[in-house]
Amino acid sequence: MLDALKTLFENDVVSEEVRVSIEGAWEQKIQENKMQATAELREEFAKKYEHDKSTMVEAIDSMISERLAEEIAEFADDRKQLAEAKAKYGVAMRENADLLKRFVSESLVKEVSELHEDQKAIADKFSMLENFIVDALAKEIAEFHEDKKDLAETKVALIKEAKSKFAEVKTSFVAKSASKVSAIVERTLKGEISALKEDIEEARRNDFGRKMFEAFASEYATSHLNENSETAKLMQVVALKDKQLGEAKAFAIKANTLVESKNTEIKRMATTAQRKEKISELLTPLNKGQREIMTDLLESVQTNKLDSSFNKYLPSVVDGNTPAKKAILSEGTEITGNRNTTTTTTNVSSLQDQDNVVDIRRLAGLN
Repeated sequence: MLDALKTLFENDVVSEEVRVSIEGAWEQKIQENKMQATAELREEFAKKYEHDKSTMVEAIDSMISERLAEEIAEFADDRKQLAEAKAKYGVAMRENADLLKRFVSESLVKEVSELHEDQKAIADKFSMLENFIVDALAKEIAEFHEDKKDLAETKVALIKEAKSKFAEVKTSFVAKSASKVSAIVERTLKGEISALKEDIEEARRNDFGRKMFEAFASEYATSHLNENSETAKLMQVVALKDKQLGEAKAFAIKANTLVESKNTEIKRMATTAQRKEKISELLTPLNKGQREIMTDLLESVQTNKLDSSFNKYLPSVVDGNTPAKKAILSEGTEITGNRNTTTTTTNVSSLQDQDNVVDIRRLAGLN
């Protein structure tokens, strides 16, 4: 059909208007056919879509229903298993709780018993340490008292030796110095006597010249320089008053100095007298030798410390010699520190010496 129309159009069989109308009608018919075909296709596709959609929805619905049923069944099964496991866990927890409680109780009892044992052991160790410290401190104090007593006895012995040595040195010095001093004095006296003779002769000459000068000066003043004016008299009075005033000031200064020195001397004498009286009172029960030793010991001690020093040195001075060391403890135990051990006999003798010291202190009026 289309080919026939093309032949007609090419051969100019029909007119232009007819050709245009034919082409218009042709195109319109084509468009109508296209639209009809499109509508049919759309309707067919819509039906097919609805069918496929319904089929797919049914398939998906069935699949979801099956899967959901399976999942719900599995969930129910899991929930049941969970409940059973929870029940089993509760039972197991109750059983384990009892076991745990029993285990904790046993462990706590064991730990508490061990703690009590440790505390008891620590208390025992602390008691042993305390006893050890007390024993060591007692030994150290005993050794300190022994050392202190040895020091006092050594000081007494040194003073005794120094006193004897000093007496020997003094005797030797006096003997040697007497001969040397006599020779020196003899030589010095000879020189001094000869010088004295010369000085006497010179003094005689000077005195003779002075007398001659005074006689000449008095005669010269009487004859040539006799001033009887009032001015000279006033000047003499003023000079006399100045001299008297100076003498009075010098006398006042000398008197004040003398008063101060006397007051100082009085205080010193009072202190010295008090110290001598105190020392004499302390030394009354001792014999002569003991007094000399104790006097040397108390010489450098302050007055307010005489009693304590006297009590410290009295046992050593009364013993006469440096005695053997006495143990402080009454038992026969050994004292460490390289100290000599003592026996009961030594303790008895030390007690007798202490009684003698107490008697001497009582006689001296000391507590």
